[in-house]
Amino acid sequence: MRRLYMLRHGRTEANDRNLYYGATDLGVSLEGIDELKRLRRERKYPDISGCSVYISGMKRTLETLEVLYPGTAAKREPLIAEMNFGKFEMRSYEEMKSDPEYIAWITGDYLKNVCPGGESPEMHRLRAIEGFEKILSETDGDVMVITHNGSMTAFMEHLFPGEGENRWYWNSPNGEGFCVELDRGRPVGYKRIPE
Repeated sequence: MRRLYMLRHGRTEANDRNLYYGATDLGVSLEGIDELKRLRRERKYPDISGCSVYISGMKRTLETLEVLYPGTAAKREPLIAEMNFGKFEMRSYEEMKSDPEYIAWITGDYLKNVCPGGESPEMHRLRAIEGFEKILSETDGDVMVITHNGSMTAFMEHLFPGEGENRWYWNSPNGEGFCVELDRGRPVGYKRIPE
């Protein structure tokens, strides 16, 4: 039995402002760092000694790792980065609700519609799954991944199809995520972390 730990990065200014962002390389906000430190004091994060550790390479994943697991080295896997919202990066619904390109993107088959200059949710989902599978193929032991909400929800939906109504069932607050137990590569259970 092996474990895959996945945590969402700490809160950013864009999270607080309800902006679309994925490809924008933001760090964790000061409030987000304080929140991660509080979570680390009040709740139990997994012991990752002996784990292979991965981040997407975005600042917010590296900074989250440094707060929760100081001094821990990590490999970068860009395939698990958040969705690229293209022209809609760092913009809010309120700002774009009358923009014809934005309306076209959120209308119809939202999962297949491509953001101008970016990705569709489906393109992102397939990329994220490929990234997680690559990570799991690189080691036989336990793995910790500091990643992004969209990437983590895509992989959880892939591992546990039919568990929730849609992938957003798997949403996690910043600094939180899942421990998935795998038996010969197959998921057999999960729990939310930190405890």
